[in-house]
Amino acid sequence: MEVYSTIVNFFQEGGVFMYPIVVVFALGFAIALERWLYLTMTTAKNKALWNKITPHLKSGNFSAAAQMASSSKAAIGMIMSYGLNRVRSAHRREDIEKAMEESLMEVLPRLEKRTHYLATFANIATLLGLLGTIIGLIRAFTAVSNANPAEKADLLSASISVAMNTTAFGLIVAIPLLLVHTVLQTKTMEIVDSLEMASVKFLNSISDRLSAGAQ
Repeated sequence: MEVYSTIVNFFQEGGVFMYPIVVVFALGFAIALERWLYLTMTTAKNKALWNKITPHLKSGNFSAAAQMASSSKAAIGMIMSYGLNRVRSAHRREDIEKAMEESLMEVLPRLEKRTHYLATFANIATLLGLLGTIIGLIRAFTAVSNANPAEKADLLSASISVAMNTTAFGLIVAIPLLLVHTVLQTKTMEIVDSLEMASVKFLNSISDRLSAGAQ
């Protein structure tokens, strides 16, 4: 209960700029949660689909692999679908690779969507905290200028302490948002790397089957 009252007092003493910082935190938290769930589900779907398609690629059953890829909503499904459809009209590895690179360019914006907002929100929270502190200090010095000289030191120290609350709260919001932004970027790059690795394995499998068929 004491912790709760301390938090409430800290928030109330911070002034009006505490409220926009809370809004920034809420928006950032919502985006972070949505991105984390999306990237986690994307990773799981990609692994599941790859495990299903791999046996068909090894056996040379490209039609079954293409059907599974086209019916799936996984990111790797779109890339495999582009590659498998290209196999029907082109037999050169370079043509198939270009088709898969094109599909990867379509998938990448979906993976990176809204993540960059977290860094922006972190900067906004920090700047709002500093702005609240500066305005609080201006008000503090204005009030102290008309106060009794004997009370000026105590009033000024108390006013500065209250004004610094917004900066502290802005940093409390900004630091986690920056950390989450870094985590999500790392998770996104891991997915991109896995897609590129799967594409290479797919191309190698296709090339092996095509070269065996040519012989």
